[in-house]
Amino acid sequence: MGRGKTAAAKLGALGLVTVLAACGGNSKATPNLENFTAQQIYERGEYELEVGNPRRPADALKYFSEVERLYPYSQWAKRALIMEAYAQHRAKKYEEARASAQRFLDTYPGDEDAAYAQYLLALSYYDQIDEVGRDQGLTYQALQSLRDVIEKYPNSEYAQSAILKFDLAFDHLAGKEMEIGRYYLKRGNYTAAINRFRVVVEQFQTTAHTPEALERLVEAYLALGINDQAQTAGAILGHNFQSSPFYQDAYNLLEKKGLKPEAKGDGWLAKVYRQVIKGEWL
Repeated sequence: MGRGKTAAAKLGALGLVTVLAACGGNSKATPNLENFTAQQIYERGEYELEVGNPRRPADALKYFSEVERLYPYSQWAKRALIMEAYAQHRAKKYEEARASAQRFLDTYPGDEDAAYAQYLLALSYYDQIDEVGRDQGLTYQALQSLRDVIEKYPNSEYAQSAILKFDLAFDHLAGKEMEIGRYYLKRGNYTAAINRFRVVVEQFQTTAHTPEALERLVEAYLALGINDQAQTAGAILGHNFQSSPFYQDAYNLLEKKGLKPEAKGDGWLAKVYRQVIKGEWL
């Protein structure tokens, strides 16, 4: 969190020392804070994040929430809310982080920190991607939230990071389709495998998984005896990814059947091939 990293030092140490003394140096025991200013309580929260016990962001949350409770209409309450979302995210309390970030966006839509709130909301989805197994709902939500950062705040310091994470999340979705497709292919369920590889070719063609998806389509269609589609998949692969090892694998599979990569028939892959030739694909 770059925005508040040195705020405690910049705001002055007097109020922070006062609160620390009242706490007896014990971050686990929250003192009665009603006699302290919003700034002093806020500084204590920042202290917990940066110095007190950075490994326990939950220790800071109680101070930020107290600022909101005791001084709900102050500028410090606004700052505390965005820090609350940040601390919750750091504590891996992703649902709570989303709720706090959304509350900030709803309450202060035009604030200079709105871009960061939107970015935190997106991160709360993005950082869960590896935890969701085959359920990709959170990945789609991460993509939508990252898109919001990119489109609503294109000039913010978070836009470039959002673009990078969007590409990675997009690639992750394609990778999941490939994983399931390989599973079906290995078990001889060729139609189901083709459906998964088709999704990659049609919807995720800008990812690194496209060459393998085309090669797997050659393999699956040959197994089903649908040679026109197999040849066309090989032709697309050769047109765009001739240096890929997947093209050589596809070429070898076709050659064993006395076939070669070329556009054949009028199936869905033939339409893709025509788009490739016209330069409207990839």
